[in-house]
Amino acid sequence: MVSSNDNKDDSINARLKLWYGLLVIVIVVFIIQLFNIEVIHYQKYKNKALSYQLEAYNIPATRGLIEAKEGNSIVPIVLNQELYTLYADPPLIKNLNKTASRVTSVIGGNVNNYKSLMSIKGTQYVILAHKITASQNSKILSYKMPGIGSQGQDYRAYPDGSLAAQVLGFVNNSGVGEYGLEQAMNKQLSGTPGRLKAITDANGVPLAASKGNIDIPPKPGDNVVTTLNLSMQAQMEKILASEYKKTKSHQLSAIIMNPYNGQVLAMANYPTYNPNNYQNVSNQKLFQNAAVDYAIEPGSTMKTLTTPTAINVGAITPSESFYDPAHWVIDGFNIHDISIDGGAREQNIASILSLSLNTGATWMLMQMSNKGHTQITAKGIDTWHNYMVNHFRLGQPTGIEQGYQASGYVPPPDMADPSINLTYANTAFGQGVTMTAIQQLAAFNSVIDGGIYFKPTLVSELISPSGKIVVNKPKILEKNVVAPSVGKDMIPLLQNVVKAYLHGGSTFMNFPANYIVGGKTGTAQVAAPTGGYYKNIFNGTYIGFVGGDQPQYTIIVYNIKPNVAGYAGTNASQPVFADLAHMLINEGYVIPRT
Repeated sequence: MVSSNDNKDDSINARLKLWYGLLVIVIVVFIIQLFNIEVIHYQKYKNKALSYQLEAYNIPATRGLIEAKEGNSIVPIVLNQELYTLYADPPLIKNLNKTASRVTSVIGGNVNNYKSLMSIKGTQYVILAHKITASQNSKILSYKMPGIGSQGQDYRAYPDGSLAAQVLGFVNNSGVGEYGLEQAMNKQLSGTPGRLKAITDANGVPLAASKGNIDIPPKPGDNVVTTLNLSMQAQMEKILASEYKKTKSHQLSAIIMNPYNGQVLAMANYPTYNPNNYQNVSNQKLFQNAAVDYAIEPGSTMKTLTTPTAINVGAITPSESFYDPAHWVIDGFNIHDISIDGGAREQNIASILSLSLNTGATWMLMQMSNKGHTQITAKGIDTWHNYMVNHFRLGQPTGIEQGYQASGYVPPPDMADPSINLTYANTAFGQGVTMTAIQQLAAFNSVIDGGIYFKPTLVSELISPSGKIVVNKPKILEKNVVAPSVGKDMIPLLQNVVKAYLHGGSTFMNFPANYIVGGKTGTAQVAAPTGGYYKNIFNGTYIGFVGGDQPQYTIIVYNIKPNVAGYAGTNASQPVFADLAHMLINEGYVIPRT
């Protein structure tokens, strides 16, 4: 007979065996799982564990330098200066008041503003300050405050201050180039950012850094070597500043170019600014490079394009004479010459340019329409439009390396427009059509250099971080703009214009005999916003060349709304051209005639 105690013992033993079996199973499962974690999937779980201690940061790439020619050397005109961006990770901040107070004590500012930034919800990255110094950065990090970190960043430094400011542009606090070369060449200058994984403690404070923390190394940007001649640039800016004050202008721009390759050697505007302190500039128009971004009606400098067009299509010859009636009636409106031109009389191509005859420019358009006649027709309009747009490339950006460029405006040859004849007569002497200084000078170059339109450029070469040099070769955009012979015809015609001003008593246009200088003035009425033109507000322009045996440099001047007596082109822009031409000769830039 089995006692009740024996039954109880058996039941207990069974339960013990069950629990023992379950315990063995659990232990086996743990052993298998540990083996799986520690051996089979070791790397996976190691990375997962580290991920709680790793925070990824972008490592900004070192921005490339911008350089220019100074004498026989290439020198940097834009450098990098390492400063620091201070940031907060709000969820990790333990003591808001203490943290904000310490930040304020080191870098200044308003403690309540920092507290507000450190309290922002829904984000793990808030910028507290830009451009803190190395000593400030070290002091803040020494406190080892949870949720506070910093990141070194190269900020741009412009050692020459305002020199070429509007050509260069600047880099904003986000490291992005704005305006000028900084914007146009931002991709090449920026390089490629890297990625940093810094091991942090439980509070999110980065621990000691090491090379092993760099996940992806940054790739520095290319250096950009400009075509600018720094001495030439500095002297141009000095001249512009002086003439700006003399003529009480709204704005003054000038460019010096090499007509045989499209390289810009000097380009400036006045007034200007210092890109080191761009954040203090209240008038953002100062950031714009007006020489490429401000299109105006050029006035009679346009005749330097109308004349070669008419010669090239066989409508006129360089020595041709015609009877000038001193006015034309076009679409019911009078186009007339100024009183000093002597009224109706025999004129020629040279006098059209030297006397700046609007009737002469209109007559050339008539000859493009039907040689020997005095009517404007669709043929003449289409011919002139074709040359403006397809030969001289007006009405479209030049593609020069600048952040912003204006396209200008060429009126369409719409014969259904009842005033189209008048419109195109006006374009022949530079009204009703707009262009920037760089557009007009590039078109002028294509005449002077024998018919080749070179793309204007400010970049001479790119230098990679490894030292590889990529030369920016001259780029031809149009060939046979005009025949080479036309350029040869235009050079003495424009020299004659300068001699005419000299004979008229303009002593500042007196140049040594072993140099050739030619050019043309322009005075354009300024269009009123409500339509028509102001009667007493003008822009002054001048375009020309200087050289020895042949033109070596071309120059353009745009003087916006100068306050001068007489003609804006003659009295506000021509003196600037003269100063620039004399500077090029006196400083030995021009090779004299042999």
